[in-house]
Order: sequence, then C-alpha cells, then structure tokens
Amino acid sequence: MHIHAPDPSYTVSVDAHANFRAAMLVAFAFVAVLAVIHAVGAWLGLGLQRFGVHPRDVAGLAGIVAAPLLHGDLAHLVSNALPLLVAGTALLHLYPDSSRIVLPAVYVAPGVAVWLFGRDSLHFGASGLVYGLVSYIFVAGLLRRDRRAIAASLLVAFMYGTLVWGVFPIKVGVSWETHLAAAIIGVVLAIALRHRDVPPRKRYSWEDEEDEASPAPDGEEPWREPT
Repeated sequence: MHIHAPDPSYTVSVDAHANFRAAMLVAFAFVAVLAVIHAVGAWLGLGLQRFGVHPRDVAGLAGIVAAPLLHGDLAHLVSNALPLLVAGTALLHLYPDSSRIVLPAVYVAPGVAVWLFGRDSLHFGASGLVYGLVSYIFVAGLLRRDRRAIAASLLVAFMYGTLVWGVFPIKVGVSWETHLAAAIIGVVLAIALRHRDVPPRKRYSWEDEEDEASPAPDGEEPWREPT
C-alpha cells in the first residue's frame, strides 16, 4: 500500500497551525468544564453521580446527557483527562468535518445503548468519549493512506492500547458496557466516514512528467494539481 505524504503547503500553513491551536483549546476547555463540575459537586456535596445512566429507568434517561460530565472521584476524572486532551485534539485537528458527526455520536449513543442493554446500576464518566474517540482515530488511521492519520493511529495505539481490556467485564465497578458501545460506534463511524477529511497529497515531479507523457483520453488535457 502506497502511503501518501500530505501537501506541505497544507500541513504547515498558517491556517493549519491555527486549526491545531483551536482544536487543543476546545479539548482543554471541555476537560476544564469536567474539572469544574466535579470540584463544585464535591465541594457542595451534591452527589451528582446519581444523575448517571440508570438502565431502563425513565428517570435515568437524563443520564444519557449528564453521565459523560460526571466522575466518581478525582482519580476517575484524571484517568479520563489526558486521553480526552490527546484524542480530542487529534480528532478536531485531523478530522474537522467528521468531528461534527463523531462527537455527538460518541457522546450520546453509548448512553442510549447502556440505558437499553446495560446492567442495573448507575453508569457515569467520560470514558465512553475516550473509547469512542480513540477507536475512531485508530481505525481511521488504518483505513487511510495518509501519513498524519497513520501517525495519530499509532500514537493512540501506543498510549492507550491497554484500553481494550476495558470492553470486557473484568473489573468490578467499571461500566464496560459504555466502553464497548462507544468503541463499536467509533469503529463504525471510522469506516463510514473514511472518505471525509482527506488532505491534499504532495505531488512529485515524476508524477507530473508521467501525466505529461500519458495522452489524455479523447484529446482532453491531462489533469494537474492546482498550484
């Protein structure tokens, strides 16, 4: 398989750097919101965890929206913070068009699946987002012949490859159902959206020479990359 190098004029442009900073800022802002919610809830003793997803309970439907914002303790929050920063920045920067579909899907759909099929327990935490984003970035990198996508795929595999164990009912007190649902959704979306956010690739001089040497069909002019 030939791996394409993205056009340097695209990847190192002022807009590309600005987009990366914006992606990082959005990811940091979301993690900051999670930290504030947890700090306020703990300080005031609000017990916000009760607003998590409670399967097949009408009152628990609110948890579909609230659960990703809630954490049991500081360690739970911290364990999700760094993956959200890394994967969130990568998704928003590399897949800006796809992110409009991926983010709402991995935020809401795992909660719906857990409400329908999960154990009779409270399910909360942003780990569903982590699993959805990481699985999307990993699979998207496998499907695309783009160096940046492949590099991001390898990065999340190296940093968070052990997350795969979280989709099995191994550890008590962990919502493996949320992890599994989010991971499946991420994989499906990576396949469905594989043709979006494809960066312009670098063209080499020998490719232009081949285009010039190959006659275009029906007397048409050979296609050339705009300059």
